[in-house]
Amino acid sequence: MAEPAQDLRRLPGARAGRDPDRAIKRGPSRLPPEVVAATQRERLFDGLVHTVAQKGYVNARVGDICLAAGVTRPAFYSHFQGKEDAFLATYRHGTDLLWSLLETAYTAVPHWPDALRSGLRLLLSVLAGVPNFARMAIVEIDAVGPAGWAARDALLLRFHTFFDGAPRPVVTSPGGLTVDHEALVGSVVGGIYATIHRHVAAGEHERLTAQVPALTYFALVPFLGPGAAAAALDGDGEEGPVVGCSHAS
Repeated sequence: MAEPAQDLRRLPGARAGRDPDRAIKRGPSRLPPEVVAATQRERLFDGLVHTVAQKGYVNARVGDICLAAGVTRPAFYSHFQGKEDAFLATYRHGTDLLWSLLETAYTAVPHWPDALRSGLRLLLSVLAGVPNFARMAIVEIDAVGPAGWAARDALLLRFHTFFDGAPRPVVTSPGGLTVDHEALVGSVVGGIYATIHRHVAAGEHERLTAQVPALTYFALVPFLGPGAAAAALDGDGEEGPVVGCSHAS
């Protein structure tokens, strides 16, 4: 199994597009075509993230992405139909990798409140550690339009599974109204995302990990109540950088 730092290094934006370790050598001993194509695609992922984070999606041009990746325009169009297609491919590749890391961290912890806290801490740590990816995936996705919004909503829906282990208290108001569990989860996930968005949009990536206690409490209290949610925070005082996830042995 790959080391956590190696997993994080694969996240789009964690490396420069022109990373010397991925230089494509030419000549008689050049790499096989499929390896060249895979390397170009990885470099374009990184080049797009850095370009979009610096210029914004609207102002980023295909030529800028190619320059950042050290890849020609014909090579770019052999992989993607255009800027939007490249952005969405990068977004899906990056969020799939991130999801894999989070899922591993979550499932490695048996007790639901601790598992949720573990996944949340890792999420905030990764976004803080790869700020250009955070900018691209959290803020600039909004500028893509309907296809970007649909990709974002699909990702947020995946996070609902992190609440499958949550208690389902019966909440009934004096007037007989009940609280729908799925609607409650959607509100919690949306609130966490809004907080992350606010910090990333303001360029406050370094403050993300400091939000772990507050967001953990916010996520737990609707399901556990204030007392149990506060108790679940015990032992969570250290919020240092985390570059990977804990794997079950």
